[in-house]
Amino acid sequence: MKSRFNRLWRDIFKGSLFPLFFIVLILLFYFYIKGSLSEKQDKLIGGIVFLMTAIFVTYWMQRIAGTILKWYGENIAIMTKTQLDDEFIPLFKHVARILIWAIGLIITLSHFGVNINALITTLGVGSLAIALAAQDTIANIIAGFLIMVDRPFRMGDEIQLPSGEKVRVLSIGVRRSRFLNQDKAIIIMPNLELSKSKIVNFTYGKEESIS
Repeated sequence: MKSRFNRLWRDIFKGSLFPLFFIVLILLFYFYIKGSLSEKQDKLIGGIVFLMTAIFVTYWMQRIAGTILKWYGENIAIMTKTQLDDEFIPLFKHVARILIWAIGLIITLSHFGVNINALITTLGVGSLAIALAAQDTIANIIAGFLIMVDRPFRMGDEIQLPSGEKVRVLSIGVRRSRFLNQDKAIIIMPNLELSKSKIVNFTYGKEESIS
């Protein structure tokens, strides 16, 4: 386990070299020329430096989060009995990336005097409008989470769909799941339909009979 943690710190260090190099380079350049700038020039260049620094810091945080999640998937998730962590890691990567860049954007806008409260209110109203317009999509995403948690079937299981077809589970997506039928055709179904219907899992039955 100690060697795995050492590898994690090594990967974080490698991933930090590129953004840290540019952050230090930008700051050194700014402080080098700062004394020769007028107040107006200092304000302009200082704003540009802050923006570039914020971008590289946000990118750095994103790389660290991605490295940690990748390390967890390769070293911890494979050791657990459940596959929930394996299935959620790609989703966590996307969510972490969005959150980190959103925080970076908010901090940057706040620095330049943008009214964050008004922006958040606008985003909230816009999000509500989008949610109302995409109810089916959101319902499928929630159903996908429930399938991953309740585990009526797993990747590789042999199941019977509500239509009566016997298939093998290829993947459980956030919105849709994919199956392979006996004719080697791919069947794609919305998660909401799967969560509301009767699913027969032949693999679970075989495992119970063996145990």
